[in-house]
Amino acid sequence: MPAITSSSYPAVRERILRSATLTAAAGFDKLAFHAMGTVCRVQFQASNAVVARAFQGEVLDWVAQFEAKYSRFLADSLISRVNAAAGEHWVEIDSETQTLLKFCGEMHFLTRGAFDPTALPLIRLWNWKANPPVIPTDDQVRAARELCGWNRMQRRLDAVFLPCPGMSLDLGGVGKEYAVDYVVQIAARHGIANVLVDFGQDLCMRGAPAGKPAWHIGLEDPASPGKCWAGVAIKDRAVATSGDYLRHFTVNGRRYGHILDPRTGYPVDNGCRAVSVIASSCTVAGILSTTAFILGPMEGLKLIGNYMGADGCITTNNSRHETRRFHEYVTHQ
Repeated sequence: MPAITSSSYPAVRERILRSATLTAAAGFDKLAFHAMGTVCRVQFQASNAVVARAFQGEVLDWVAQFEAKYSRFLADSLISRVNAAAGEHWVEIDSETQTLLKFCGEMHFLTRGAFDPTALPLIRLWNWKANPPVIPTDDQVRAARELCGWNRMQRRLDAVFLPCPGMSLDLGGVGKEYAVDYVVQIAARHGIANVLVDFGQDLCMRGAPAGKPAWHIGLEDPASPGKCWAGVAIKDRAVATSGDYLRHFTVNGRRYGHILDPRTGYPVDNGCRAVSVIASSCTVAGILSTTAFILGPMEGLKLIGNYMGADGCITTNNSRHETRRFHEYVTHQ
C-alpha cells in the first residue's frame, strides 16, 4: 500500500522550518518548533553535531508530512478528502492510516464508545471561539449526533467510506500522540537513546538525562494553572494529561468545558478537571486520559487500572483519585 501525501506538504514544511530553533544546553540538544497547532519540543543527546542535524531534519520533514496528511484544517489533506467524500465514494488510504484506524477501533470498543473519532460534527457544533458563547439547542445536538458513530464507518484494507453525507472523521484525539511516539522511533534509528518528546504537553521519554535515573515531569494543578501539584519520575514511558480547566466558559451560571462526551453530545459535567496517565506509549496515554475524563472518576480510574501497564490520577473539584501504583512515580507533592 503506497504512502499517501498531500500537496500542502511544501507549505506546511516551510512554515514549520521557519519556526524551528536548535539550541544546546546542559549536554542536551533542544529542538523547538510549532506544528499541529501547538508548541513541539524535543530534547535529546546526540553523539555528535552531524547526528543532531540529521535527526532534526528527519523530525521536521516527517512532522510536516504528518500534519499535511491528517489535519482537518487543510482542504487537501487525506482526512479532508475522506470527509468531503462522505455519502459519495470510498477514499484510498495507506498502511499508516489503516494502522491508526485499527487502533481507533480497538479503543472505541475498549471505552464503550466514549472515544469516537467520528464526533467531529459535535465538535464543530460547539464553537469554543464564539464570543459571546452560544449554546446549541437540543435539536441541534440531536442532529449532530445522528452524523456520528464509529461503527457506521466502513473500512477495507485500502480504503475508507463514510456512508452518510455530513459524517466526518477527526484524528485529533490520537494524531498528536501518535506523532510523539513516532518521533521517539526516529530518535532510536539515529542511535539516540536519551530523548524527551513533548508536543503540547503530551510526552514520551526514552532513557534518562546523563547522571540521572529518570526524566522529571511536573503535573499541572488545575486549580492553579502554571503551577504543579506533583512531579513524576519517568523512564521509557509516556505521559498525557487531559483537562478542561483552561478551556471552558460559563453561561447562566452553568460551566461548559471543551471536552465533549460523544455519547450525549454535550460537554463533560462530572466534576473532573484533569486526568494524567502514564503508559507505555503516548498514543495509549492520550486516549486513556481523555476517555477517563469523559467517564468520570470511578469508571475512569477503572478504565486506566484495567489497561495493562497504565497508571493515572484523576483530579476533581475537591479530590484526587489514583490507580494503585501511581504513587510509585511521584517524586514530590
